[in-house]
Formats: sequence, C-alpha cells, structure tokens
Amino acid sequence: MKPIWLVDDDESIRWVLEKALARQSLETRSFSSAKDVLAALEQDTPQVLVSDIRMHGMSGLDLLQKVKDRYPGLPVIVMTAFSDLDSAVSAFQGGAFDYLAKPFDLDKAVELIRRALEESLREVSVEQLSSETPEILGRAAAMQEVFRAIGRLTQSNMTVLITGESGTGKELVARALHKHSPRSAQPMISLNTAAIPKDLLESELFGHERGAFTGAQTLRRGRFEQAEGGTLFLDEIGDMPFDLQTRLLRVLSDGHFYRVGGHQPIKSNVRVIAATHQNLEQRVAQGLFREDLYHRLNVIRLRIPSLRERREDIPILIAHFLKLSAQQLGVESKRMSESAMRYLSQLPLPGNVRQLENLCNWIVVMAPGQTVEIKDLPPELLASMSIAANDVTGEGPVLAQDILNPTQTNSNWRQMLEKEAAAMLESNQPDVMDNLVRQFESILIRSALKFTNGKKNEAALRLGIGRNTITRKLAELDIESKE
Repeated sequence: MKPIWLVDDDESIRWVLEKALARQSLETRSFSSAKDVLAALEQDTPQVLVSDIRMHGMSGLDLLQKVKDRYPGLPVIVMTAFSDLDSAVSAFQGGAFDYLAKPFDLDKAVELIRRALEESLREVSVEQLSSETPEILGRAAAMQEVFRAIGRLTQSNMTVLITGESGTGKELVARALHKHSPRSAQPMISLNTAAIPKDLLESELFGHERGAFTGAQTLRRGRFEQAEGGTLFLDEIGDMPFDLQTRLLRVLSDGHFYRVGGHQPIKSNVRVIAATHQNLEQRVAQGLFREDLYHRLNVIRLRIPSLRERREDIPILIAHFLKLSAQQLGVESKRMSESAMRYLSQLPLPGNVRQLENLCNWIVVMAPGQTVEIKDLPPELLASMSIAANDVTGEGPVLAQDILNPTQTNSNWRQMLEKEAAAMLESNQPDVMDNLVRQFESILIRSALKFTNGKKNEAALRLGIGRNTITRKLAELDIESKE
C-alpha cells in the first residue's frame, strides 16, 4: 500500500495528522506546498491525498483540479475553515472525495482518511482482478432470465431501468449491459444520485461554466459530457430531486443540455441506464417522481432478484467471495463446512449479495481455522439473526443459538411478533406490515449503532447494508448517530 500524502503550509497540522495516522500504522509523506506535490507526482503517486485549500502559492483547489485531470481515481480530501463554505462546495464540484472543516476532530479526520483509503484500495483491487473475475455469478432460474435479457440487448442502445433491492448487484448488471453493447469501446460513467447533495447534483450531471457561481474558477465537464458516446449509469434514480428530473427529461427527449451558467446547447449522444430500489410507480402516484420521466426511463425494464429468490446461488457466491478476498489479502482461501454452508444458505440476508460479500471478507480475516464452522461466524450474526426456512436438521425453523445449544429454545420473540401482528390485525390498524417492518428496522439499526458506539458506517458494514441505505433509514426512522 502506498503512503498517504499530507499537504499543508501549517507545520503543526501536518505533525498532528502524521502522529495520528502513525498510531494507526499508516505511512504518510508530508509537503508544505502544492508545487512540491506536483513535482513528487512525476515520480510516484499516493494512496490518498489530503490537502489544505488556502496555502501560499498554488491553492488546494487548483491542486485538486490538476490531480484529478491526471489521476481521476485518486481520492482527495480537502481541509477548509468552517466559514469557507464556498470553497467546500467548489471542492465537491472539483471531484474531492470529501472535506474536513477546520478545526476538526482528530478521530473523525482519521476515520475519513480510512474511508478514502478503503475506496482507493477497492478501486485497485477491482482493476487487478477484473480480468479474472466473472461478470455476474448465478445458476438460479431467476438469474438466467437476467442473463437472457442482457443477451437480447447486446445490439441495443435503448434506455434500461434496473430495479431490485439494495445489494442485489444492479451496477454489475449495468456494467454488463455496457460491456456487451455497441458502445463498449466508449466510457461508462456512474453517478449515485442519492449520494450527492441536491445543490451539487446539477453541476455534477451537466457541468458548469467558469464563473457560473461563487467558487466556479474553471469550466467543468459534467457526467453527460464525460460519457459522450458511451453509457451513463444513474444509480438510485428514485432519489433524484424533482426539479432536476425536468432537466434529465429534456436531455432524454431532445438530446441537448446546458451547462450550469451556460447559454450554448450541447448535443448529447449517451445511453442512459438507471437503477433504483424504490417503487417508481408508487413515487409517481405520490407526486415525488415525474410520470413522463418514468416512461422515458422505463423503455426496457430488468428486475434483479433478491438473494432470497436465488438461494441455490449462495454456495457458489460464498466460494467466489472467499477466494476473491483471500487473493486480495495474499492468504490461503478458506472453506465452509457443510453445516455452516447450509446455515448461511437459509439466512434472510436482507443486504443481499453485498451483505454476503462483506460476511465473506469478515470470515477470511477473523475466522480462526481454514475450515469455517457455524461457531466461527460473526457473533452478532449468531446472536440476532434467525433462519427463516427449515433448520439444518430439517425439523423446523430455529435460531442460530438453537443450532449451537439445542437444549435451549429461543422462539419467544417470534411468538411475541405473531401475537403483536394478530392484535394489530384484529383491531383493524392500517399499514400493519409497514409499521412492523419500521419497528424491526429501527431495532436492528439501533442495536448496530449501540454495538459500534454510534458509528453509522461501521454499523452499515455490520448489518451488510450500504452507507447510502443506512443514511436514508436513519432519516426515515428519526434515529441519531455520532456521524
């Protein structure tokens, strides 16, 4: 792993960050000016770059622009004063991974740098293993339907809407559609519309002219221009702000758009693939999504099945993820015992394939032996998750504790849930399922936050869900976290 580069003309800031990262066994290299960084980039590159905005000579924003032009995949974190909000906005628009507001909490700074580091290493791993890794794994009938649909679309430029639960692999399907399309030689650009603040999303999509707003020091090409001739993948399209839906509809309708602050129309030759975990028909009925945009996107629709609908694929997915994780870490691959494989194949796994992958990464690092037994699985999985189908002995549904301690019975919570549901139904309460699911999700998320001392990103990892998902759930369920 390459070192983390720290750029600040304040020696005390560099010293504090150096010491904090050294305690985490992370190697650093420090610079006092942007000019020194650019000179060093001629010989080497960092894993992550952390730069102040206001420095003598070249500013951090100018450095960000030059670095992103040469190394678009390099995560750059910028540091700025609390009062300098315009600079923070410009940093995001310039492609920064995130920003630190001074004075910053040191623990949060280290955690942010670690997140950037994980992102950087993940990108490297994907590049290194892309030639060896199958595009999509699946033998189940539901997945074969997806494969057939991809095959039928190989010569098509039609807009595609991909639906399915979080973690099912919608982006993998989008990449397969692009790879096997007439546009495969051109770029595929991805954008998660739920992960970018509303005020920045318009510029992110369509770019902006120099001087379009405070901090817009240079012309910036948006994702539509970057994807010219290729494919633009818009993830979580259901979360796109309503007013921006109008601009997207216009591009899909007439093939032209304007940069923010621009007056000349720009012609767009881009295939759009959109994805969402939400029910767009319901959002249209609620007035949250434009019906005309929905029909523009819903030309070809692909639904990706949840892991519950393709349980026969779980063993091959586990074997694949265990091997992949072992390759990335440079260790010998582990294998699941027969009973552990049966147990995992019956778990609910609400986070779908993403949760299964995270679980396999945990196993490779934390499980003690080469053959993994049920008792070697994550403690929180054994403590809180129930098997929804028959148990491994074929005698009926049981909890993880029942398998490990067959003399104990732990079905009281299910009986209580059954009684609660019956009581709500008998009293004609509305939205019974929605209310119970919200309570269930609230309990799971609160438990995970308690376990991680309020750290939502770690809680999301433990639960096997994405960062965007837990952020959305925290807002929906009115739950507070420390982040």
